[in-house]
Order: sequence, then C-alpha cells, then structure tokens
Amino acid sequence: MVMHFGTLERIPLKPTPKITHVTVKEPFSLHIKWDKQKGENAINLSGWIATGGEILAPLKDPNIFNQAHIASYGRSIAWDDDDLAIDALHLWMLAEEQRPFGNNELRAWQARAELSNSEAADLVGVSLSTWNSYRVDAKIPSAVAIVLRSSERDPLLLQAHLRPRTAGRPRKDIQN
Repeated sequence: MVMHFGTLERIPLKPTPKITHVTVKEPFSLHIKWDKQKGENAINLSGWIATGGEILAPLKDPNIFNQAHIASYGRSIAWDDDDLAIDALHLWMLAEEQRPFGNNELRAWQARAELSNSEAADLVGVSLSTWNSYRVDAKIPSAVAIVLRSSERDPLLLQAHLRPRTAGRPRKDIQN
C-alpha cells in the first residue's frame, strides 16, 4: 500500500507484470511478452540509453544490445553478463508511454479530466478549432499526448496550468 503524503488514503499497488519472452528489434527496441494476459509491447529504448550516461553507453553497441535476455525470473531484462539491466516496472511504464495516443484516448482523457473543449485547448496551447479536429480525426502530436498523459499521472500539473472558463460572456463595465 502507498499512503498519500498528508492523508490517510491508501492506494493498492498494482503488481508488476512478469516478462515471459523478449526479442531484440532494431534499432534499440525490444519486443516483450508479459504474463497474466498483459499482452505484448514493442518498446524503444533509444531515449533511455541516450540519457543513461556512461553507465548505459555500452548498450549503444548493437553487439551488446542484441544480447538482451530475461533476468531475475522475469523481473528485468539484462545485458553484458547482467551488469546492465532495466526492471520490468520501468519497461512496462515505457511501453505505456509509447503506446499510440489517438482520438479515442484524447476524448477519454478529456472526459476523465472533466474539461470543456475550450479549457482543454487552452491547456495544451492550441486553438479551439485545432482541439476539435484532434477530437474527431486529426493526428495527435506527440507533445500533446505527453502533456495529457503527464497531467493524468500528476494532477498538480493540471491544477497548475488549467485556467477554468466561466459560463457566459464577461460583463460590460457599468458606468455610474
């Protein structure tokens, strides 16, 4: 259980899926199968490797990257005699972040956030007509998907940047 700071609310932790199969895909991608009907994902690790500094630098060598294998009884993927590894939780989180974000996901996010079209457009910095096209059939830019997913993971992000709209038009100044 995790406790929110300053509250007594308890949130049950979700079990991390176990990795049952891994296949190396080029460049710097893995195809992972998960247990318990969790399906499978293609996960691109190029960003993880690029930001890992000297520790992950060996994985830039395709000969080393191609040695990816399941380790820790399905709880991680490892390379180089298990000196380099990424745990299943972080792989799962990367897979979730990399999954496609389309119009249905955008509308579902908006419904969960309980925002009007104008409020949602303002939040991501686009015109109302652009937001409405995202809702219907336009390709969702990755920057918009990142903002929407992030705002759901961290409600403070939404709270800090949302500027709620008020109903109706602003009043005209009344002259005395």
